[in-house]
Amino acid sequence: MKKRKVELVVISDTHLGTYGSHAKELYKYLNSIKPDTLVLNGDIIDIWQFRKSYFPKSHLKVIQKIVSMASKGTKVHYITGNHDEMLRKFSDFKMGNLSLVDKLVLELDGKKAWIFHGDVFDASVNHAKWIAKLGGLGYDYLILANRFVNWCLNKLGREPYSFSKKIKASVKKAVKHISDFEETATELAIENKYDYVICGHIHEPKMIQKINKNGSTLYLNSGDWVENLTALEYNRKKWKLRRYDESYYSGIEQASEDEEILNTKLIASILFSK
Repeated sequence: MKKRKVELVVISDTHLGTYGSHAKELYKYLNSIKPDTLVLNGDIIDIWQFRKSYFPKSHLKVIQKIVSMASKGTKVHYITGNHDEMLRKFSDFKMGNLSLVDKLVLELDGKKAWIFHGDVFDASVNHAKWIAKLGGLGYDYLILANRFVNWCLNKLGREPYSFSKKIKASVKKAVKHISDFEETATELAIENKYDYVICGHIHEPKMIQKINKNGSTLYLNSGDWVENLTALEYNRKKWKLRRYDESYYSGIEQASEDEEILNTKLIASILFSK
C-alpha cells in the first residue's frame, strides 16, 4: 500500500513505556503516512512511569520510526507534556529536522495554529504532582485490566467496553474538568487571535468551532494512543480527526529487518544507558 502524503500530523499521549500504550497500532499508523511535518504533542514517552523492566520492542520501534521519518525529511516537533516534563530542561534544542519545544505556533495557509500539550491548565498536575503520578499509575493498571476484559469479550463475540470512558462519563467532576479545559484553551486562543488551538493531555479527541463575544477559533484535541487511538491530520486547508482502523493497515509495507534492528539497538542504547 502506498503511503499517504499529509501536510501536517499531530499525535499526543502515546505513553510509551506503559502497559496501556497501543504502540503496535501507532507504528502501523506512522508507517502508513508521509507527512511534511509531524507534531508530537506531549506525553510521548511516559517518563513518570518509565522503568527498564518494561519497554517492549514495539515501543522502541515507534521511536525508531519517528527518528527515521526525521532523517528522511519530515520536520518533527516534540512538544513536552507533564509525563515527559523532564525533557523541558532541554527546551529549544534542535538537531536536523528534530526540535524540542514547550509550545509551537505554525502558520497554515495564512492562519495561525497554537499548539501545546495543555497540562498548564491542570491544577492537579501543577500543585499536587504526587497525586497526579499516583493517579497515572492507577490509570495504567485500569487500562491493563480493561484490555483483559475486552479480550474475553472479543472471544465471546461482544463489543469492547471502556472502563475509563464510563468513569469519565459518570463523574461530574471529570466532565466539568474537560469542559473547563476546552473553555480556557479557546478563550486564550481567541484573545491572542489564533485561528486554531491544538491540545492533548485530557485524552478526549475533539474538533469543534468555539465562539465568544471576542471572536472564534477551532479547538482541536488529538486524543491519545491508550484508549482512542486518534491523530489529527491537516491537508489542503482542512483538518481531519483520524481514528485507527485495523482493517486499513493490513497491506502497509514494513521497514526492512536490517534497518529495524539497527535503529532499535540505537534507540535502546540511548534509553537504557546509565
